[in-house]
Amino acid sequence: MTVRPLHTLPLLFVSAAVLAQQPRPTRPVKEGEIDNQEITVEKSRKIELPPANRLFNKIPSVKPSTEQRKLTYEFEDRKLTVGDPRITPGVLAPATTAPDENPAYDNYVKLGAGNYSSFFGEGFVGLNNLSNLSLEASARHLSSGIGPVDGKNSAQADTRLNVTGKYLTDAFKFQADLGFDRNAYGFYGYSREYAARPDFNPDRIRQRLNTLNFRLGIENANAENAIDYSLKTGITSLRDRFNAAETDWGTNFNASLGITDNVFALVAADAYVTQRSDGPIVDNRNLFRVKPTFKYSSSFLTVTAGINAVNETDKRQSINSTRAFPVLDIDVVPTGNIHFFAGVDGDINRNTLRSFLTENRWLAPEVLLANTVKSLDIYGGSKGNLGGGFSYEGKVSYASYRNFSTFNNSIPDTTKFFILYDGGVSRVLTISAQLAYAQKDKFRSSLRGDFFRYGLERLDEAWGRPRVAATWTNSYVLNKKLFITADLYFYEGIKNKNFTSNLTYTLKPIYDANVKIDYFLGKQVSAFVALNNIFGQQYQRYLYYQVQGLNFLGGISYSF
Repeated sequence: MTVRPLHTLPLLFVSAAVLAQQPRPTRPVKEGEIDNQEITVEKSRKIELPPANRLFNKIPSVKPSTEQRKLTYEFEDRKLTVGDPRITPGVLAPATTAPDENPAYDNYVKLGAGNYSSFFGEGFVGLNNLSNLSLEASARHLSSGIGPVDGKNSAQADTRLNVTGKYLTDAFKFQADLGFDRNAYGFYGYSREYAARPDFNPDRIRQRLNTLNFRLGIENANAENAIDYSLKTGITSLRDRFNAAETDWGTNFNASLGITDNVFALVAADAYVTQRSDGPIVDNRNLFRVKPTFKYSSSFLTVTAGINAVNETDKRQSINSTRAFPVLDIDVVPTGNIHFFAGVDGDINRNTLRSFLTENRWLAPEVLLANTVKSLDIYGGSKGNLGGGFSYEGKVSYASYRNFSTFNNSIPDTTKFFILYDGGVSRVLTISAQLAYAQKDKFRSSLRGDFFRYGLERLDEAWGRPRVAATWTNSYVLNKKLFITADLYFYEGIKNKNFTSNLTYTLKPIYDANVKIDYFLGKQVSAFVALNNIFGQQYQRYLYYQVQGLNFLGGISYSF
């Protein structure tokens, strides 16, 4: 469907692969057309900027001990989070944990409703009185019957079910997880003229994502063991309403061996086997990573050094490449809890259909999938505790990338987005700072800002990514009865282009303020209310997609 007037197509995107990003069902694609895109896929890999939510790392202990041998594992895929504000349109859920409540009531049920014909339901049941065995089940549903534009056409509903089993012994912990997610929404970024056409069919703009995942894991539970380890493996199956599908099998292994009181040997290994099918397109894409490092830790100096070797294969694009990246991190503690750190590393960001949909759910069919290579990242900064409950971190990173990914409206259907990669060398400067304050268990506040400067070689702009991102989050507990959280988000400098009309848009700055209040009426009953987008700014995170204005959700919770 042609949403907006057709004008001259920029030479940058005159390629059959881009034209393949049309609405279903008419989307002929030829295998040979991918290499003709402006998107140049280098047969190497990895990109990696430090994830936005990990700027404020935990301050390492100044005294080496057996606790330093215990690893903190991260099994989520390393994502390109440069300039990726995680704003999801819709009513935010209220807080799910009561402050300092009676631990006997671990189970709960919550029900709520709000404007935009919103409904919220959540429940949790745990069985923990078995010997060495615990079982947990949870369910959550959040929906809006009408959306910010055209009523039901912009409605959305998210449902999540999860079952977890844990078996704990003195030597190890075994865990199994089974989960299902269903996300229903619409491609409502169309023009008013298109909606008025007699052939407009709301059913054609509906999308639905069903995700099923199963995961097993085992890890060391004895802190006195010389070897600390964790092994997890799982399969995730994604399918959308138009029969696009992705099956992803991932396995992650981490281990640590204490050689002396100050020297540790660590190894991290990942293996991913992925298949994506979408119309005539079938992608078989694998990635294998091994990262051996050595760590020296004392009260004054911590040094981690090693190598990160990554192999990626892509059958459809005839890629079979192995690259090695340096790993070096130096942390100096000249006094007290003040740290100065610097380092260099590189990696390959594994991009999948599921990871891209997490960032932008309005993707066009048959988008090109390619990993992003972080060739080199040089960083440095400082972090520490200032006393009086204050802590801080500041960091500067200068990184080089291949296949830096961006999101922009497709052609001629501007309601959907395709993924544009910068096939040249992209250099990104990131300046981040965070200041936090905590007053025991009563009040916590954190203010963070990120500035991004994109030096792209082939793309005109870093489409869909902001230049400035800032967040301010707060939580306050009053007399163990009232629990308040408040946050403010600010994003600026986001650009998208309509290649149909050849017009470039700088989206208005985003100001999004939210407040959530939980009031505990007794040991088992509490009431909650959430106010979101208090400023009522119907901003666009992506071009033509207006979000809900001021919205609220209120309800009651019962614990048992």
